Amino acid sequence: MYPEPIAKLIDSFMKLPGIGQKTASRLAFFVNEMPEVDVAEFAKAIVSAKRDLHFCSICGNLTQEDPCNICSDGLRDPSIILVVEEPKDVLAMEKMREYRGLYHVLHGVLSPMEGTGPEDINITSLITRLHDESVKEVILATNATTEGEATAIYLSRLIKPAGIKVTRLAHGLSVGSDIEYADEITLLKAVEGRREL
Repeated sequence: MYPEPIAKLIDSFMKLPGIGQKTASRLAFFVNEMPEVDVAEFAKAIVSAKRDLHFCSICGNLTQEDPCNICSDGLRDPSIILVVEEPKDVLAMEKMREYRGLYHVLHGVLSPMEGTGPEDINITSLITRLHDESVKEVILATNATTEGEATAIYLSRLIKPAGIKVTRLAHGLSVGSDIEYADEITLLKAVEGRREL
């Protein structure tokens, strides 16, 4: 019932995660009302992000140059590798400005229900990186989901025999939250991750 260009734009927006019919329609009509210069810049940014970005051959992070600026930074500590699920997790960790080691991006997690096995995510290159004698610790920073936990356990079992220390990010109550509103798993992780004061 919409003209074809708007219908195509709505369909395109609906391909994005979390965007349903109503939101896609709103976005399509908003784009149609934008000045043509802004629309051209928007389209150019999408094409540039797809064409100019690729994955770092060492860590798997999104980058314009290979290796990425983190892997090529000589001031980083090469003895620690922090393993995350997605490139956006690297950005979250970097905002902290405290971690000075290297990263490894898995591009997913193990999920038998969805048919995602070890060969479907970036595990092989991680194991290859661990042959370097300088790696002393691997920090597993997968999400606190069933799949994230399963991936962390799987990686731990692969890495520990090499004599490399394997740690996991602490999980539990977030700062400013009330215990009464926390779910059972969050409370369990908070108790398990308690530390001495």
